[in-house]
Amino acid sequence: MKNKILMPFLFLLTLVVTSTFSYGQDKEFYQLKTYTLKNGDQEKMVDAYLENAYIPALKRMGIENVGVFKVRPNNFTLSDKIYVLIPFKSLTAFEQLESKLAADKTHLAAGADYINATHTNTPYERISSVLLRAFPDMPKMKPTDVEGSRADRVYELRSYEGPTEAMYHRKVNMFNEGGEVKLFNDLGFNAVFYAEVISGDHMPNLMYMTTFPNMEKRDALWKDFGSAPKWKEISSMDIYKNTVSHADINLLYPTEYSDY
Repeated sequence: MKNKILMPFLFLLTLVVTSTFSYGQDKEFYQLKTYTLKNGDQEKMVDAYLENAYIPALKRMGIENVGVFKVRPNNFTLSDKIYVLIPFKSLTAFEQLESKLAADKTHLAAGADYINATHTNTPYERISSVLLRAFPDMPKMKPTDVEGSRADRVYELRSYEGPTEAMYHRKVNMFNEGGEVKLFNDLGFNAVFYAEVISGDHMPNLMYMTTFPNMEKRDALWKDFGSAPKWKEISSMDIYKNTVSHADINLLYPTEYSDY
């Protein structure tokens, strides 16, 4: 009886120690900004700002590999969002971003219509922001090498929420020490990033993005994943069961001005 009580505690202690030890590794941070739009005029305003002012300003700061994505259209999902994925080498770089943008005269001039928009002609309904820290097993973002038509590509953004902090940490362990990241890599999922959410409105949760040339390839690879012996092995382990209480799956495509 005593061992049954101690085992989950010892496992959680191991996760905390491992997380503390790996925190000092050279892991990137990511900001995921989501613009919610109400009509095509707002979409055009945000597109113009991102393409002509915001992303060029980030590049002048030395920030590369910025992804801009929209929801893949279908009969059930309204394409009312634009996702912007920004990598940072440190939290200091993230903290300095807004002040640098405010001092960049080229940015201010190129983005004047967006920046100086009136309350009666706003470029968006709302912006949400999530701050993430890369997983140990993938400390750096990998811009996708998927080829083919951008309209056909699938960028799958997933968010897994945990029932409690302890169960969430077990799911993070499953991706890293448990071998889930390696399985994705072995099967060819072309991951852009795997990361822990360190500030957001659905915590505790993790997020990751995988990429495919088209929906047919995406569906085939997920079928391979579900039947893989490694997945069956780790998903049947008691320590990893019931570690996800809610999952959000967003199927996206890159804009023409996205770095992806």
